[in-house]
Amino acid sequence: MIHLAFGFPGGMEWLVVLIVALLIFGSRLPSVMRNLGRSVNEFKKGVNEVVDAAEAEERAQQKDEASA
Repeated sequence: MIHLAFGFPGGMEWLVVLIVALLIFGSRLPSVMRNLGRSVNEFKKGVNEVVDAAEAEERAQQKDEASA
């Protein structure tokens, strides 16, 4: 077995983790994944809002410098 990095799980380890996750979450897994997806989307939306605000501030600053 080839280890890519110290402590990084390989193929069999991921399989064990997947089986344990299925045993623990079982029937709740679809709702857990749905909530995870919503959380990721909210995070991306927040990041985009911050980036848009920074870009708008930069454009306003450049416009002020150009008019001065």
